[in-house]
Amino acid sequence: MAAERRAQAQAQAQAVNREQSAVSRQLLYADSRPWTRWWWFNVELREEDITHQLDWVKASGFGGVELAFIYPLPGQKRGPDFLSPEWSQKVAFAKRQCDALGIGCDFTFGTLWPFGGTFVSEEDASQRFDGPSPQRLGRSWELPLEGRILNHLDREAFCRYADKMVEGLAEALGCLQTVPSASGQKSVESVDSPRSALFCDSFEVETEGLWTGGFDKAFMERFGYDVREYMPKLDEHPDVRYDYRKLIAEYVLKGFYEPFTEYSHKVNSFTRVQCHGAPADILAAFAAADVPESEAILFDPEYARIPASAAALSRKPVVSAEAFTCLYGWIPYPGPGQHQGEEQVADLKLLADALFANGVNHIFWHGMPYQKAQAQAQAGQANRFYASVHVGSDGSLARELPAFNGYMEKVCAAMKLGRPYSDVAVYLPIEDQWMKGELPDEQQKPSAKCHWEMHYLRPPVELFGRQPLWVSLPFLKSARFEDGRLRCAEAEFNLLYVDCELLDGDVLTEVSRLAKAGLPVCLKRIPKRPGRAVDKRTAKEYQRTLDALTMLNNVSSYFGNLSQEPPLVSGRDAPDFWCRVVDDELLFFFGHPASRGLTYPLKYGQAALAGSVRRDVRFNLGGSTSAFELPLQFEPCQSLLLRVSRTGRVEQLDIGYAPPEFVPWVQSR
Repeated sequence: MAAERRAQAQAQAQAVNREQSAVSRQLLYADSRPWTRWWWFNVELREEDITHQLDWVKASGFGGVELAFIYPLPGQKRGPDFLSPEWSQKVAFAKRQCDALGIGCDFTFGTLWPFGGTFVSEEDASQRFDGPSPQRLGRSWELPLEGRILNHLDREAFCRYADKMVEGLAEALGCLQTVPSASGQKSVESVDSPRSALFCDSFEVETEGLWTGGFDKAFMERFGYDVREYMPKLDEHPDVRYDYRKLIAEYVLKGFYEPFTEYSHKVNSFTRVQCHGAPADILAAFAAADVPESEAILFDPEYARIPASAAALSRKPVVSAEAFTCLYGWIPYPGPGQHQGEEQVADLKLLADALFANGVNHIFWHGMPYQKAQAQAQAGQANRFYASVHVGSDGSLARELPAFNGYMEKVCAAMKLGRPYSDVAVYLPIEDQWMKGELPDEQQKPSAKCHWEMHYLRPPVELFGRQPLWVSLPFLKSARFEDGRLRCAEAEFNLLYVDCELLDGDVLTEVSRLAKAGLPVCLKRIPKRPGRAVDKRTAKEYQRTLDALTMLNNVSSYFGNLSQEPPLVSGRDAPDFWCRVVDDELLFFFGHPASRGLTYPLKYGQAALAGSVRRDVRFNLGGSTSAFELPLQFEPCQSLLLRVSRTGRVEQLDIGYAPPEFVPWVQSR
């Protein structure tokens, strides 16, 4: 019987893997028009308002909306109870209207963030080592009630939460109601309807002392000692804290991110997820989603290389970004945000180009408030979400939206073709970040408090022009070196670059395995083993493995000893770019040089710095016969999209767009 159960479980796992593989290989968001988050306040929901606003969305060049269910507005009639039949009917109506208009419709899988609500039981709520978490869900649809936060470490708790959410979203998702199955369990049947994404915003669960049932037992089995005695003063024991964070990371992945995607596939949907802020292997977390999503500019555009790397490693064709968030600065509730409703398109374009140059190929505006139809045409009557950017007919962007959205559609459509170019794999120094505490005061911002959130992590400067991608342990475990290439999941590399103070023993084992097979490894520093070594043999084995690794001829601290090939793109002050391989050609997006190094917050009118400029760039396409120089001429606030053949033929594709702030300047030329 045990063998039969194991065989059955293995067959089920293989079926799930096949299903996940099929979903991940579909080109989700094939329509590359930007979408917008649609803030559904807890107000009276009227079908005529929904229809009117969606008509405006389509006419303004958007490809879809993401419904986000948030707080009531003062002085307005409240809407239906969250997940009630009336609420479900209004949400389903919005989905049907989107279907009829040929635009998409996604749903935040909860009210506000993180996941939680009054329906989350004490059993399924977030826990700390010293008891239930005091964190509650504020400013949600259910205000003034504040629901519990979901336990994001418990797969079963998540599934119970998801069951409740799907009861309310079943019709909108194109699912029939749950029906009894032959086994007596409940299942969900789907009907023919365009699929929606279930969206998860950034991980905003309080992580101090995060805990769940059975964690202490699992910790003892893994590390050989009792973590409980250290928990009250964990920061005083950095090695124990590392072991704790390593196991917590696995719980977050297995208890939340992976089951979230698995569950979505069963209910005629897929996942789009922001993983930043999660105490996890952030690459593995992003790779667990069907569509990994970045955020800017609360996160600097370079952060997008992390979800873009995860997508490349797991063959996910789309990398989205919540874009333009708090562009000019964040002001706490009730706001309004800086220059809200007065945003300049040129500033937004500068940020969008920075995202494209870091691997993003689909844009989600942040965001559009739910409006009454008559309010859209009346000054001072329209609703506003407290944080910018404002998307609406009463904002400064309204007239320019069709043209600007059309520009972003062209770029995103091109940057979904083929696959990302890859050259050097860079190990993501998770261990170093986990072992650090809070960021210095001058580096903290509304979205950044601790080092392990990786806001300021950047690829090594010496790798500029090679489009390096991040890798981590799960991908190294499945990697192999053959035919002179590191085949790491779905990506290929010439070399592995490791630069960290601390390197986990499991990672060292995989690096050593690949190096012994012939992989060139740039080991910039001699790392130390993090974590508490209860068995002294573990520490000795680590040192033996490290010593053997450093003795290999294909391992060096000097990058030039290992790679004689020049970077793909070089040149003084060369602009940021993203490259994709399309058949036997390379497709390059170059952002305007002024879009490089953008940081939160943008200055109002910062795009005025994006004047006419030339950059002389050298392309190296694989050998001296395929190297050539090319001057890149950027007009004010302009970017470039180039198709380059291996023989050196260059075609500039038309993505011409001049923001209104630059039109007089361009016309004068």
